[in-house]
Amino acid sequence: MQTDPLQYKLKEHLYLKDGTFYVNKVRRGTKSLHSPVGSVVPDGYVHIRFNNKYYKAHRLVWLYEHGRFPAGEIDHINGNRADNRIENLREIGRCQNMQNQRKARSDNASGFLGVHKKGSKFQAIIRVNGRSMYLGIFETPEKAHEAYIEAKRIYHPGGTL
Repeated sequence: MQTDPLQYKLKEHLYLKDGTFYVNKVRRGTKSLHSPVGSVVPDGYVHIRFNNKYYKAHRLVWLYEHGRFPAGEIDHINGNRADNRIENLREIGRCQNMQNQRKARSDNASGFLGVHKKGSKFQAIIRVNGRSMYLGIFETPEKAHEAYIEAKRIYHPGGTL
């Protein structure tokens, strides 16, 4: 396996400790030696400007440790997008990463993951192998969410609840 040339440049200018990158080599107009680099953006990820480009820090951590960018997506095992320790990162596919959602999107009117308002009632749906699976209509969003969580235990084993 070939190592990405950017890994050499990354290790030349930055070093990694406990999931945080620090300045290893001072250049004009940059931070001082041993100062941390990167900033947390509103979506919770740490972004780093390196080599005149912005990267998500977890992808640079993967490159730094493995010599290549991840082929798929990177999952933060503990759900904390700012925790970029290598032991908290795993390379996974898009479907599996989507199964790790912990809360409903902000535009979800029910406020519950897997639950959608359907008239005056609530519908529970889960995605399995790229297809939507209907779980039923319920009187309350809490009951619909219970059905979703039960299905998630069955169809997404090893995912987060």
